[in-house]
This record gives sequence, C-alpha cells and structure tokens, in this order.
Amino acid sequence: MLLLDVTAVNVALPGIQADLNATLAGLQWVIDAYALTLAAFLLTAGSLADLYGRRLMYLIGLVIFTGASALCGFAVSPLMLQLSRALQGVGGAIMLAVSLALLADAFRGRERGRAFGVWGLVTGLAFAIGPLAGGLLTSGISWRWIFFVNIPFGIAAVIITRLRVTESRATRAGNEPASGPDWTGFVLFTAALSSLVYGLIEASRTSFADHLVLGCFALAVVLMAAFVVTELLVARPMFDLALFLKPTFTGGSVAAFGTNASIYATLPYIVLYLQDVLGFSALGTGARLVILSGGMAVTATIAGRLSSRVPVRWLIGPGLLLIGAGLLLMRGLDARSTWTHLIPGLIAGGLGIGLSTPPLASTAVGVVPPERAGMASGINSTFRQVGIATGIALLGALFSSQVKGSVAAAAFAAGLNRILLVAAIIALAAGVISLVAIRRKDFAQH
Repeated sequence: MLLLDVTAVNVALPGIQADLNATLAGLQWVIDAYALTLAAFLLTAGSLADLYGRRLMYLIGLVIFTGASALCGFAVSPLMLQLSRALQGVGGAIMLAVSLALLADAFRGRERGRAFGVWGLVTGLAFAIGPLAGGLLTSGISWRWIFFVNIPFGIAAVIITRLRVTESRATRAGNEPASGPDWTGFVLFTAALSSLVYGLIEASRTSFADHLVLGCFALAVVLMAAFVVTELLVARPMFDLALFLKPTFTGGSVAAFGTNASIYATLPYIVLYLQDVLGFSALGTGARLVILSGGMAVTATIAGRLSSRVPVRWLIGPGLLLIGAGLLLMRGLDARSTWTHLIPGLIAGGLGIGLSTPPLASTAVGVVPPERAGMASGINSTFRQVGIATGIALLGALFSSQVKGSVAAAAFAAGLNRILLVAAIIALAAGVISLVAIRRKDFAQH
C-alpha cells in the first residue's frame, strides 16, 4: 500500500496535472506533502509504539492511511489532494515505523534474516507492480482509483492484524518512569524540514537567490540547530543522537538518505519525460518502468537471504554504487532520444535498489537492542523520507532553472541530464560512505 502510493502516483502525475490544473510546484507538493509528514511523524510514531504498543499503533496507522486514501480519491483541487496526501503520510509514518519493529520482535537469528527476506520480496513485488498498476488504473479508469484501491486492502490488513499479530512494546526497568513522546523535538524537526522543502520548491518557481528562499533556508538551519540542542537535553529524545556514535548506524542512515534522494527523487521527472515529451500513455509509461522495478524484485529476495550470511556493507555499498552507475547511464539525452536510451540505466538502478534495500532495513534495527527497535527503525525511515522530500525539491529547482526559456523537448532533456548527474553524485557518495562506515561488530547480539 505504501509503495503503491509512491510509484503509482508518479505514473499518474500528468493525469493529475491535467485533471486538477496543477503546476509543476503543485505536483511536487503532491509527492512531498506525503513524504514530509512521513518523515515528520516517523520518530514520534516509533516512540509512541515503544511506549503504548506496536500492534495498537499499527492499527491506528492503517485506519488513518485508509481513510486518507479515500479523501485523495475524492480530491477536487490540488490543495485538497495535497492535504489528503499529508494525512496519508501520517498514517503511513505509523505503519512504516512500526512494521519493522514488529518483525524484529517476532523473529530471532536466522529466522529474522528470512523474515526480512520476505519483507524485501514484498517490497520488490510492490515496487514492480506499482508503475504498471498505476498505468492500468490511470489509463483504464482514472488516477483516483490509485487511492480508492487502498480501501479494501486497508480493511483486510486491519482484520489480519487484529487476528494474527501479537502486541509488543519496549520494556522498562522497574524504577524507570514512563514518559510521553518528545513533542518539542517533533515540532522543531517538522518545522525545520518543512521550511527547507518549501524553500527548495519555491526556488524552482523563482531562484535560489530569492529573499524568501534564502529566508526559508536560514530558518531551517536555526530550527534544526534548536532541534539538536533539544534532543541532547531531554530525558527521552525522539531522536537519540548517541546512536550516531556507532559508525554502522550513521552509514545506514546515509545510505537510506542517498537511495531516496537519488533514484527515487528522479522518478517523477522521468515519468514526465516519458509522457509529456515522448508521448506515452500512463500505461505505456508504467510498463516501461517495470524494467526498473523488475530488477529490484530480482535482487531484493537474494539480498534479504544473504544479509544473515554476508556482511551487509558488501550489499548496501555496492547497491548504491550500482544506483549511481545506473543514473549516469541514463544521461546523454537529447531532442532525438528514444525511451530505449534509458534501459541500461533502469536495469542497473533496479538491481542496485534491490541489493541494498533489505539489508538496509535489517541494519536499522540490528544495531540496537529489541526494546529500542521502534526508534531505530523510525530514524532510518525518516532519513529515507527526508531524502525523497529534499531530493524531489532540490532536483525540481535545478530542473526548472535549466528548462526556463528554452525549446520544450531539448530543454526537458537537458534538465533531465542535469538532475541525473546530481542524483548520481548523491548515490555514489552514499555508497562510498556506507562501505567505509558499516561494520559487523556494531550489531547487537539478540
């Protein structure tokens, strides 16, 4: 459900643009409103789950996500869709933060590796089906059904969770007082991230030298500094900065950010290129993106099983390097290029995503004891969503500055070449850092 509302929505963007008369900035907010609330609520959701029960919070997240999907489907304006997507992100944050913690609590040893392998397989299949399903629904019925289809699946998931999932929460020492989530940290983090993303999206409309853009960036820096100070002072921080003393946790967080800020952030612009410039339908675009998601599905299962036998640095690092290589292979577009130019890069990028994603998930919860799995999983997922939110906004600003005042097809190709290079640099840098930082000895013994 979560991936469908990322990959399928990408394919539906031109349809949404035409139906709701949305601008490029409006389309960016359709994706970023979802990613922003996901990133903002993940840490708080993980903390609440550790305190009050992961199964309970997972059910709450399912209900919110399913209800918000219905609102997205009924949207009559870009603003209504953006606000509904933001509410979807709240439910998605709870589901995403808690799901890995539930798996980590339910399985141990080799069984945990196999469980994450299945998780990786489901992720790969969802990613593979998403673009095609989005294309089928958008071309055959309407983009609205990308959201309506979540309703029966959401109801089924609620029933299964109530019947089959056992409750778990963090254990506390007898003299340790219970305390609520870190609301001050939540507000500061949300405001800082929102200011940064708003500034980047506004830069795509004006320029990076605009006074409002510079003011947003300055405010983001101040708020983030206040957030760091707050997390160092409070008794139960939502974002335990001490975790970054472990190089493996830092390397995993960088890898999570790099994956989403690179290849995932380029997908909306690749979709617009395929539909608006090359003239493919939503279904035709989805079918072509199966090359990317198919490669991911192939390596995700293998990587999930290998993560219990092979040092994860040799899966995550090479995976990101493959992503970077794939993005570089997609460059070189011009006004005469056809979609086949993208095939080698899509294959390499898909294989890289599948290689790095399952072990990255197990790394997030593997460096902490089980009672802190909610926070660790939430932080890792937060870096993913911060990556996609800032990546889409940054690449959009660079893309818009290249396209302004030029011939459509040539300008679009030149803008896409530009952001593919930036995304490749992000992926390659993250790959090198994760290879150096991730160490076997940092993993907790459960």
